[in-house]
Amino acid sequence: MRNTMKTTVLLAGLGGLLVLIGSMWGRGGAVIGLVLGLVMVGASYWFSDKIAIKAAGAVPVTEAQMPEYYAVVRDLAQRMEIPMPALYVSPEAQPNAFATGRNPQHAAVAVTQGILQVLEWDELRGVLAHEMGHVGNRDILISSVAAAVAMGITFMARMAMWGSMFTGGGGRDRNGGNVIGLLAMSVLAPIAAGLLQMALSRSREYEADRTGARVIGDGEPLARALIKIENYAHQVPMDIDPAHAQAFIINPLSGRKVQFANLFRTHPPTADRVARLRGGEWRN
Repeated sequence: MRNTMKTTVLLAGLGGLLVLIGSMWGRGGAVIGLVLGLVMVGASYWFSDKIAIKAAGAVPVTEAQMPEYYAVVRDLAQRMEIPMPALYVSPEAQPNAFATGRNPQHAAVAVTQGILQVLEWDELRGVLAHEMGHVGNRDILISSVAAAVAMGITFMARMAMWGSMFTGGGGRDRNGGNVIGLLAMSVLAPIAAGLLQMALSRSREYEADRTGARVIGDGEPLARALIKIENYAHQVPMDIDPAHAQAFIINPLSGRKVQFANLFRTHPPTADRVARLRGGEWRN
């Protein structure tokens, strides 16, 4: 219920922001803003999972291609009494994973090629149990919508920046336009990040860790996996929009300097997560 309310607020906020921006050009602009708002709100709800999967470059895999992957996830789904999600693999070399979708009936889980090469299967099972925890806890809708909304706002800010570069014909006008564009980016990007952090909380990662450990009856495999993924994330880059970084089990931008990336951080410290898993907190 809480996630549903947050999702509603996010979508309403996106629509209202577009109407507000459009109203700067009068009634006609407000109408255009309303239409764009309805389109973006609808897309954020219905296609946010596809946007997340595309952002990661993930492709669907069949059971014939990856029988162990399917066997582990199917076992976890049965233990948690939730539907089997669609399974994807991203070509990214960085070890990582995420879950997305509107609800457990329309969920998807994706892992990277890197994680398949780095983790042992018991560790990968721990990671997949964490991601299935997100599905079972119904975190995936708010996560997917929040990323789509944040992307929409930052896209508008970037459009303002690019548009400002072509304002007027003289150098002074262009410089003035650039200032306006930079101001738009500096204002709208924090708004996007603020909405994202308002919608998401670090507690959801702790809860997914706890759920995953309970399902498999052991917190150690996930703890080892988190340490490995964290180490690789600082060494192996991933090209992902900061708004989608929050969906991964470990922040994929940990080792990179990306503009406004710090504003979008929603992951708790890995060392704290590992300590909780090894300390047996998941048993409580």
